[in-house]
Amino acid sequence: MPVTKIADVIVPEIFNPYVVQRTMELAAIFQSGIAQRTAEFDRLASSGAKTINMPYWTDLTGADEVLSDQTALTPDKIGTGQDAATVLRRGRAWGANDLAANLAGDDPMRVIGDLVAAYWARRYQATLISVLKGVFASTSMSGNKLDISGLTGDSAKISAASFIDAVQLLGDAKDQLSAVVMHSAVEAALAKQNLIQYIQPSTANVRVPTYLGKRVIVDDGCPVATDVYTTYIFGAGAIAYGEGNPVGFVPTETDRDSLAGEDYLINRRTFILHPRGVKWVGTPAGAAPSNAELETGTNWERVYENKAIRIVAFVHKI
Repeated sequence: MPVTKIADVIVPEIFNPYVVQRTMELAAIFQSGIAQRTAEFDRLASSGAKTINMPYWTDLTGADEVLSDQTALTPDKIGTGQDAATVLRRGRAWGANDLAANLAGDDPMRVIGDLVAAYWARRYQATLISVLKGVFASTSMSGNKLDISGLTGDSAKISAASFIDAVQLLGDAKDQLSAVVMHSAVEAALAKQNLIQYIQPSTANVRVPTYLGKRVIVDDGCPVATDVYTTYIFGAGAIAYGEGNPVGFVPTETDRDSLAGEDYLINRRTFILHPRGVKWVGTPAGAAPSNAELETGTNWERVYENKAIRIVAFVHKI
């Protein structure tokens, strides 16, 4: 009797692009526009290097001069800086027993693809939270962080007023902030106060939660210590995203242990999730940094001015 194996339904050339696309559809960080994929970062993620250096031109500064027929204008120059991103390399393998129950569907490849994509959507979001923990553990990012948790009574709790104070850290650039990532306990506390609003996009069948006009993403990976929570506020494109395919890289493959009668699906990802304007300065122990290394503050250094970094950390109670 013929038996359907994973290799019979997985075509790597089709499967991997499908999983990447479904991951972007399922992950709220992409739906909200926080992380934006570009061809340039796809190219950078395909590099064999651990760290990608990204030089940039700084903005023009200084006061203008009054024109005069007696003296010439004083020429100035444009400055340069350098951002740097780390390439993340991750993988996961599954045995057939984990997937066997799903092979009875009408389209086994779609079912398996959706399971793998949903897994990576969760892992990408967890990786982003680790990046944010490290970024805001860096002393150079203190200007983008508001901590009211040490105040007394209601002054230490998240409220419309304190949230506005956090947004105001970006000054006249605050209108760029469009989404907020919060712990489910924070979302529940705001919902009880009827502060969470819902909108129904014309292209979606689900309602999208918002808080003070900003898209709400709920993730229990957000830092919490006792009764102190960290909420992150983002602008669109604050996180640069790229999917790489380096030389010799095998994103998807199948294998079979004939003696054990087990099929295996192996999925690998090489990608970048980089907070624009915050330079990676760490040296990972392995081929790429772990989430624990991403969470280390000394591995990050702000290189853009505070206003140009479209991320704010808000530390509070509920």
